[in-house]
Amino acid sequence: MNLVILESPSKIKTVSKILGKDYKVMASVGHVVDLPKSKLGVDIENGFIPQYQNIKSKNDTIKELSAAAKKAKNVYLATDPDREGEAISWHLAKLLNIDMSTPCRVAFNEITQTAVKNAMENPRCIDMQQVNAQQARRVLDRLVGYEISPVLWRKVKAGLSAGRVQSPAVRLVVDREREIQSFIPKEYWTIQASFTLGKKSFTASYYGSNGQKRELEDKAGAERIIADCTGKEFTVVSYKEGQKKRTAPTPFTTSMLQQEASRKLGFTTRKTMKVAQELYEGVEIGDGSTGLITYIRTDSLRISQDAMNAVRKHILATFGEKYLPEKPRYFKSKGSNVQDAHESIHPTNVTREPADIKQYLTNDQYKLYKLIYERFLACQMTDAIYATQNAELECCSHSFRASAQKRIFDGYMASYVEGKDVKTEEEKHTLPVLKDTDKPVCDGFEPTQHFTEPPSRFTEASLVKELEDKGIGRPSTFATIISTIIDREYVERDKRTLKPTMLGFCVVDFMLAAFPNIVNVGFTADMEESLDKVESGEQEWTSLMQDFYSPFHETVENANGVAHVKVPVEETDVKCEKCGRNMVVRSSRFGKFLACPGYPECKFTRPMPEDEVKEPCPKCGAKLVKRAGKSARKFYGCSRYPECDFAASGLPTGEVCSQCGSYIIHGYRGKTMCMNLDCPTRAADKQRYEKKLAREAAKADAAKSEKKSAKTKAAKEKSTKKAANKKTANKKTASGTKK
Repeated sequence: MNLVILESPSKIKTVSKILGKDYKVMASVGHVVDLPKSKLGVDIENGFIPQYQNIKSKNDTIKELSAAAKKAKNVYLATDPDREGEAISWHLAKLLNIDMSTPCRVAFNEITQTAVKNAMENPRCIDMQQVNAQQARRVLDRLVGYEISPVLWRKVKAGLSAGRVQSPAVRLVVDREREIQSFIPKEYWTIQASFTLGKKSFTASYYGSNGQKRELEDKAGAERIIADCTGKEFTVVSYKEGQKKRTAPTPFTTSMLQQEASRKLGFTTRKTMKVAQELYEGVEIGDGSTGLITYIRTDSLRISQDAMNAVRKHILATFGEKYLPEKPRYFKSKGSNVQDAHESIHPTNVTREPADIKQYLTNDQYKLYKLIYERFLACQMTDAIYATQNAELECCSHSFRASAQKRIFDGYMASYVEGKDVKTEEEKHTLPVLKDTDKPVCDGFEPTQHFTEPPSRFTEASLVKELEDKGIGRPSTFATIISTIIDREYVERDKRTLKPTMLGFCVVDFMLAAFPNIVNVGFTADMEESLDKVESGEQEWTSLMQDFYSPFHETVENANGVAHVKVPVEETDVKCEKCGRNMVVRSSRFGKFLACPGYPECKFTRPMPEDEVKEPCPKCGAKLVKRAGKSARKFYGCSRYPECDFAASGLPTGEVCSQCGSYIIHGYRGKTMCMNLDCPTRAADKQRYEKKLAREAAKADAAKSEKKSAKTKAAKEKSTKKAANKKTANKKTASGTKK
């Protein structure tokens, strides 16, 4: 029997099916070894040697893997094909006494029969340069977090932590917010003129005067232009028709996928990566568990030749010859720090169309797979073509310009249209065909006042793009960076944008004063390049650590002289109903709420005003409040709780159910329904809910049974070992007595 060790247990079924009965497939369930939690775990004096130890929660996993490895003819380490996966393979090889000079490492970019079998036929040795790059990253992060966090506790607030990559990310959000706060809007005006030529009408915008572009800064300037042109003759001085092409988008990298899923699907980066991981690891479809997309952590735009041939063949069969370019499209990744270790993200089989497998996917899986699938087809399709019209009219040396465009061939847009952070008109109005010296009649002018707008706050999509452009982090870390800064309450979501909290402002200000390099975007990007050099063998990881640590530690020592920072409390104008003080905003794991600043003398709290809703409680008439349960699921409850225990998943309509007498509420997508799940009108919902509970119970029972079985097995092995030791001891005693 050959043993194959994966990283994720979700892949076991898919890989087992591909490899067959001669292979036993197991999973490490991520890392089995890490730095200790209770101490630094890095020997700084002796070359920054990491002091790894087995993760306690993985002891059973390690025992099972060790037992299986002893019985196996060959052991293959098939953890994820990235730096972290390489490091996990290295740790496993050391734990299981695998000879690392032998080809024991296999890596596949997609979980398909071809990719997995090719990897198994071409194993390699563990790449120690990748391992050392990961070790350097881990030790760097540990040193930064372990040495800076205590300073933050003393100087800002207890319980805070700082990260080498998260800190500059928070700074980006804070700097953007300060730009917005300090922004001074400037007034400007535009003039829209209406024209008629024969039976056709069109509009043109003021461009400038005397052949020069001009901005109108005030109303008086706009009125002067209108006065000059009113009642005067306009002449067409230029009219051009043409075409322009819109080139197909590139295939997805990790950051592009996160950005586009945020724009088009409203997914958070964390949700995008979770769903993408499920599609990569394998989904149960008609012919068994199958990996639907390639590896999801990549910054490369490369497409394998097999995938290229398959997608071109599919485009020709599905869309026709005019949608297929003469030559394949190849894309060059931007930036000098692209690792290019993996292909771009694309379907493993282009004949597996989203609609054909929709029944096997969850709603989120289907949406994301469809997005990836359509984008991949689009990247190898012909350009979209637009017909364009541009005209310039003149009156008294003042120029007005009009333009229009219309799509005349959809090209790649037959498959996919990119999302935009700022919505723009896809197709503008058409112009009549004009000739030079035509004199259209001006029907009037419409001056409009405008003000320049501040830069917009970051969304998750635009922050990912900024992190990538600045070289902060890597594709595998973007989702974690954003999740971490939100979880630590340095940044909060405001609708779909990211806004720094008061704590975020204070931490960034302190870090700028005490640790300027750590929040310096350029410094962080340079460090990422240094880690790339370690991976490529250009630099020793220990020398990188030495270059970093000496000045860093000196900065930590000097930080004790930086002044304390007090995090201001956000005070509101809402009065405490018990003592009359102005209430302040506090946070808990369920979100923000208002609390009396007189705590503990006065313990009065109430929900945030925006969480209160207009609809009264149908049970007692008090206000209803939006709340969050232990699972973070939102519901509506009475503000008089616990005196009134009304709670429902939707807002009550004020009506009563004719079947059971319970309350009618607004359910999913505005659909009204009875809130009583036992009501005859909710029979189908109850059946679905019971099936869901049954599935969850079965899953829990299976996990419990597996754990019990593992414990029984471990106890049996312990008992057998104890009996063997006793037998050996008895033999030795008997032998001594005989002598």
